[in-house]
Amino acid sequence: MPYLSDRRGGGRGARGRAPAGAERSRGQSLKPGPRGEVSGRMTTLTRQDLNFGQVVADVLCEFLEVAVHLILYVREVYPVGIFQKRKKYNVPVQMSCHPELNQYIQDTLHCVKPLLEKNDVEKVVVVILDKEHRPVEKFVFEITQPPLLSISSDSLLSHVEQLLRAFILKISVCDAVLDHNPPGCTFTVLVHTREAATRNMEKIQVIKDFPWILADEQDVHMHDPRLIPLKTMTSDILKMQLYVEERAHKSS
Repeated sequence: MPYLSDRRGGGRGARGRAPAGAERSRGQSLKPGPRGEVSGRMTTLTRQDLNFGQVVADVLCEFLEVAVHLILYVREVYPVGIFQKRKKYNVPVQMSCHPELNQYIQDTLHCVKPLLEKNDVEKVVVVILDKEHRPVEKFVFEITQPPLLSISSDSLLSHVEQLLRAFILKISVCDAVLDHNPPGCTFTVLVHTREAATRNMEKIQVIKDFPWILADEQDVHMHDPRLIPLKTMTSDILKMQLYVEERAHKSS
């Protein structure tokens, strides 16, 4: 079930799109909380293990934060001047230094994190919209988390970070396989949840004071899009696939 961020007052257009201000002031890059530690020994964990769910959610949110910033930079949704080069996963990345934009991304992922902990998320989608708020591109992160597995600290951290690095590298060069977007684009974030997560979404909205709404057809549908696979990973703790849906005629 797709949900759309509906934050009011911070964005351009309806449904609380992400901020699109002309003047950009410097701000601090976002720093998600610590991912936690697990024993170096091989351990069997279930989805009900709170620590395990939190660690996986932290890893994913930290990655998604970097990925969203990089997508906005590569696809030129915001001026290049608001981004600064940083290093993540041992590769250079571009992170926004605009406080309002950073806060929007942080608040979005802060609400997604409890759903990831409960394995209620099927997809996280970064949607780039034209001036009429119609989707021109969707960066789709399909996420699958196994309910039972054996992991060690090495497989959890080192191996997974290597795989996530490959995603970042693919995003950084994705403009080579995508057409230019029309000027004046904005973006929003869609979260596709399992049916059982509806009640959790309602609780999160109350606790986090960051409203979400069910996405309507205009936010979700793209007529006859071109599908561009970017990267797939399989690890002990999760499987993830990234692909782009691109509108055939972006100028129309």
